[in-house]
Amino acid sequence: MATGRGRLSQLHWSGLQASGLRLGAVGWAPGRARFGKGPGVTHAAGSTTMRPYARRKNHCEKRSATCSVSLDCMPSEILLKIFSYLDAVTLLCAGCVSRRFYHLASDNFIWIRLYSTAFSPKRSNWKVNSVEKTAMSMNLLSVEDKEAGYWKKEYITKQIASVKAALTQVLKPVNPYTGFPVKTKMILRKSDLGWVIILKEKSGKEYVMEHVDFSINDSSVTIVWYGKNWPLLATLSTLDLCGVTPVFMAWSKTPTKNGPRWHSLIANYDLSNLTESTMVGCDRLVRIFCLNPGLLVGLWKREEELAFVMANLHIHHLVERSTLGSATIPYELPPHSPILDDSPEYGLYGYQLHVDMHSSGISYLCGTFHDLFTKKGYIENGYVKLTAINFKNNAKHLPLIGKVGFYWRTDVLDGFIKTCSIMDITLLDEYRKPFWCFSSPVCVRSSPRPSDGPDFLGQTYYVDYVDSEGKVHVELLWIEETEEYFIVSLVLYLSVAKINHWFGTEY
Repeated sequence: MATGRGRLSQLHWSGLQASGLRLGAVGWAPGRARFGKGPGVTHAAGSTTMRPYARRKNHCEKRSATCSVSLDCMPSEILLKIFSYLDAVTLLCAGCVSRRFYHLASDNFIWIRLYSTAFSPKRSNWKVNSVEKTAMSMNLLSVEDKEAGYWKKEYITKQIASVKAALTQVLKPVNPYTGFPVKTKMILRKSDLGWVIILKEKSGKEYVMEHVDFSINDSSVTIVWYGKNWPLLATLSTLDLCGVTPVFMAWSKTPTKNGPRWHSLIANYDLSNLTESTMVGCDRLVRIFCLNPGLLVGLWKREEELAFVMANLHIHHLVERSTLGSATIPYELPPHSPILDDSPEYGLYGYQLHVDMHSSGISYLCGTFHDLFTKKGYIENGYVKLTAINFKNNAKHLPLIGKVGFYWRTDVLDGFIKTCSIMDITLLDEYRKPFWCFSSPVCVRSSPRPSDGPDFLGQTYYVDYVDSEGKVHVELLWIEETEEYFIVSLVLYLSVAKINHWFGTEY
């Protein structure tokens, strides 16, 4: 049912009559005063003379004593007229003031005009298509038949669809060397895109926390949350990571947190998995845990409560995952069409691997390996072995630059954990299409036995990562004299199931 302006006017007039107020009671009566040339004003016979300022002050005091003047006391017709001059963002903000404002700011007559202005029919040769023109006329005539707020919902739905369409269009050009959309980092820097975590208690209560900081790395984004008002860890059950997109995205304006936004679920995490098996490091203040995909949770040692949360998201499909899903369902990747493998007997060849290791904007390693290959006979235990750095080839051994570790901070304390860092893997197939991409915290662990490679002097360490698409195994050698790590082995194990899905083969 549309907002009935006539009925609102009738109800307001009845209220005025019941309260005994007269619309003309406040004001100046004509013909009652005679103005003199002196400093004061002489009233009708029998009155005294007073200065204009004193008279206005006396009048205002009398008026304020008899009537409380406020925006909320205005008749609904006047408020509707004021609201009709507002843009969509301001109108939605006004609807948050009170219940009365919410209903008035949802008026169908106001929103059908905003809808018609923003989403006008397509024009061809400066003439409106007759079918679209007829449809719009029918919509205008049906305002009275729609429930209150109908056209507001239609406007917001259409606006969200237009923002998603614009983002999809911007992401179409792809860099032939990286396999990623050319403007991904531009969107991340210049749009109002953000991220939140939703902490859910076992009772069903939710806490929504907006990110405090984020940084763009070479092939990933690191997002951080911390604060003083974390809920008790013992009461929490799950954590949802969501992208947040403004309904009214303005590329040319400074990003703002005000205005309506929608959530796109990226991943859901079970906080009961914060156990010793998922711990990747600690110092004297915190313990840190890794939950796949790419989430790092820091707990205070003393209280066993949340200290900070960090999400590490690879840029592959990051904008789509952060904007094109819903609040409950993640963005679903488009179906993959298998690439015809014209020579399956030769195995994989022409692959390119890019590896980053970093923490808090500090890069320890940024390396690219070209023309990687593996033979069909290297299939073992459901994986295909792809070697980027071999023990025996000293020329390819790479040093990690700087003091390797994980830097963390909160609003009160900060620290450094030597046994952890962030690793990004980007593997492109022979057609320069992203084959396997991830960004995740990893733990540097001491090796129980010496490496099978050349005879080095120094302690050996290793880094392992596993997910449904493959495994990564890195071996590092600590050189005491120079106090630096050297990567002496880097091997990828690709899932045969992933390869068969990608190429339509039956390995």
